[in-house]
Amino acid sequence: MTGRKIKVLVIAEAANPEWVSVPLIGWSLAAALRERDDLSVHVVTQIRNRDAILRAGWQEGADFTAIDSERFARPLWALGSLLRGGQGKGWTALQAVSALSYPHFEHLVWRQFSAQISQGDFDVVHRITPLSPTIPSLLSVRCAKAGVPFVVGPLNGGVPWPKGFDAERRREREWLSYVRGAYKALPGRQKMLKTAAAILVGSGHTQSEIPKTHQPKCVYIPENAVDPLRFSGQAAASTGPLRACFIGRMVPYKGPDMLINAAAPLLRGGRMRLDMVGDGPMLESLKNLAEQQGVSDAITFHGWMAHEDVQTILKNCHLLSFPSIREFGGGVVLEAMALGVPVLIVDYAGPGELVDEHTGFKVPLGSREDIISDFGLELARLTKAPDEIAQKGQAARAYVQDKLTWAQKAAQLREIYRWVLGEQDKPVFFNEK
Repeated sequence: MTGRKIKVLVIAEAANPEWVSVPLIGWSLAAALRERDDLSVHVVTQIRNRDAILRAGWQEGADFTAIDSERFARPLWALGSLLRGGQGKGWTALQAVSALSYPHFEHLVWRQFSAQISQGDFDVVHRITPLSPTIPSLLSVRCAKAGVPFVVGPLNGGVPWPKGFDAERRREREWLSYVRGAYKALPGRQKMLKTAAAILVGSGHTQSEIPKTHQPKCVYIPENAVDPLRFSGQAAASTGPLRACFIGRMVPYKGPDMLINAAAPLLRGGRMRLDMVGDGPMLESLKNLAEQQGVSDAITFHGWMAHEDVQTILKNCHLLSFPSIREFGGGVVLEAMALGVPVLIVDYAGPGELVDEHTGFKVPLGSREDIISDFGLELARLTKAPDEIAQKGQAARAYVQDKLTWAQKAAQLREIYRWVLGEQDKPVFFNEK
């Protein structure tokens, strides 16, 4: 039994090798599963991903199926984009609208694959995306009736806004986040949790929102991983002043302004240089802040960069300095660690779970003033600790290679499939949250 190929139908509504964020996660995990010799995987995705997947070399019909749900999805996506109030804002509003269109996608999936699922052509059905725990799956109930184990996740999202950051919350147009918890009462969610064979949770917060009766079905497995081919370099920062890097959208909750204020004394004193990679609504105000602080000459604003080019900057830095106060997954944190670049973060949400005392540096979550102060003190300390930075960078790289590549994640999922099929005990890959 253990040597046979497990036949898996992977549902990844968002899966695109040419995009970032959730579509890249969906693609990366689905592709890693297809690379395994002990799995037979067919991927079902949305039609908008079709051309990119064909360019990646997959064969339609044999390797994947593209479902055309655009009749519902396109107008609702347009509505969500309007409600969110600007590019990169109002994520909760966009997710709420996505929750309205997704059931139609699953309806079309079931219409096309119900016969194959019911007659046992697949051993397991696994919904990878959406990642949001607020979007339930109707397929879970139908698979349970057909006697086919349904795996959902990794689910992640909805990390509460920290106290004292309501101004940032409003600037992000996160007005729906005040009532987000209402999703827990949705009947579709209750049915999914009851009928799923396994619930993969990407964060401790998400696991805490799963009712106690379903906790035995939960497996903690972070949503993000890295592709060694995309991030193949290795840190080679030179000696000299501490060189830190910020990578991300220039938006309030990621804290780029807090970083500049925290680092300003070191930047003025020639003890540190800062690379800022990313674009967003705060970019011009950040450049003005740098001028006001008298540190423009010590900061390089690179603007937007293609994902595969980011490591060019990152691998020549000593440290990723990332004071985000509400990060679900923290993919950039793993990418830095994969290069051997340790990170300095706020100990909250996704990054706080990915980094420990062996692989990076943390400051406690506090007020805006507390974070600026604590970041400043830690950066000042690290200007005098190059050996500690190098040591933690090496440990971070080893940890990612051992646990958090997409290939490793596919191997972990193979064990989960064997568990839900009754072929082995429940696996544990990370410290339980």
